[in-house]
Amino acid sequence: MTQARVRENNARFGAWFNRVMPKGLYARSLIIIVTPMVILQSVLAFVFMERHYNAVTRRLSAAVSQDITALTDLAVTFPTQADRDKLKQIAQSAMGLTIDFLPGEHLPPPGPKPFFSILDSHFTSELGKRLKRPFWTDTVGNSNLIEVRVQFDDMVMRIFARRSQAYLSNSHIFLVWMVGTSLVLLGVAIVFLRNQIKPIEALADAAIAFGKGRDVTGFRPRGAREVRGAALAFLEMRRRIERQIEQRTTMLAGVSHDMRTILTRFKLELALIGDSPDTEGLRKDVDELQSMLEAYLAFARDDTAGEAPAIADISRIIEDTRHNAERQGADVTARFEGEPMVMIRPDAFRRCLANLVGNARRHGKRIEITGTRDERWLTVIVDDDGPGIPAARREDVFRPFVRLDDARNQDAGGSGLGLTIARDAARAHGGDVSLGESPMGGLRALVRIPV
Repeated sequence: MTQARVRENNARFGAWFNRVMPKGLYARSLIIIVTPMVILQSVLAFVFMERHYNAVTRRLSAAVSQDITALTDLAVTFPTQADRDKLKQIAQSAMGLTIDFLPGEHLPPPGPKPFFSILDSHFTSELGKRLKRPFWTDTVGNSNLIEVRVQFDDMVMRIFARRSQAYLSNSHIFLVWMVGTSLVLLGVAIVFLRNQIKPIEALADAAIAFGKGRDVTGFRPRGAREVRGAALAFLEMRRRIERQIEQRTTMLAGVSHDMRTILTRFKLELALIGDSPDTEGLRKDVDELQSMLEAYLAFARDDTAGEAPAIADISRIIEDTRHNAERQGADVTARFEGEPMVMIRPDAFRRCLANLVGNARRHGKRIEITGTRDERWLTVIVDDDGPGIPAARREDVFRPFVRLDDARNQDAGGSGLGLTIARDAARAHGGDVSLGESPMGGLRALVRIPV
């Protein structure tokens, strides 16, 4: 077999092993603990059966073989009927054996031997060492008795012995002990591992909730030292992120106030100058500057970070967005299916949906908004009949200040931040925004948020 074939077989085995193995830490930890325990118990059982049972069975078989050999010798020494009757009594009372004499009989043909029997192999071997006469044994027929027949010149001597005399028959005690201890160890492992996994699950839930912008104040470090260390690192990271967001929000609030003050002065001065062809162009520039400034500050400020999640009616938000788009001259249809009450950041979600609809309104004539909610996801789709976006450029438009047209004038419209803000708002909820081809011939924007 070539090395390439060996590597291919190893890769196939690895892929199969990954498929059959459980994915959860709890199940994998149980396998790590239970598998060595089962292997250890199996090895102990094999060693015990192979060594202890073999040794004890060999000794018991040797003892019964000695008794049978002694009885055959006595039967030859005392051949009268009275002596044989006395011999039967002695065998029954002193040896626990039942003997009978069958005149004129011969040994039956050899019967089938069991495929695996410690008793048959040891007992037959011990009899062969001691008896100097032909004999026949049956260790299979009656489960409680062993039958031995010894050939004499004119008769057959038949001996019955209890199976327990030649075989260690209390194996069930060992099996019960092995299974019982395994169950106890397994129960302890399950309870212990469950308590160790709970802090890890709580840490994962807290990280998911923080990623969705939800409150995680009830989380506290628990569990083993390593898990506590990870939880403390998560809390410290959360505090740094919240502090950074707070500082940036404070700084941008000051910048926003100062810039708006200057723009207000510009507007006041233009109003005092009066209407003229020159001032009309300046007013348009000031309005465009103010619109761009608001978009830049909204993107930099990340208003979603300061908004608390709340239960909101998604169907109402979609309907309000449709109404606002119609007021601006767009042809919009909207529908929603499923439970409308969802835990979200309402203003952030409104801004996300409004930016997607606004982008569709600028490039298309007809817009269709479709919302659905199932057990796991809230999905909102915005379709338009515009020119669409090439597949190679769909991810580029989510980058800040990137537009497919390079003109930066009022007629082109937009600041290049609408889709960026929409994706940031969706990702603040733990979801995302993706673009594709619309059945209407234009662009499809799909928002998916976990609920």
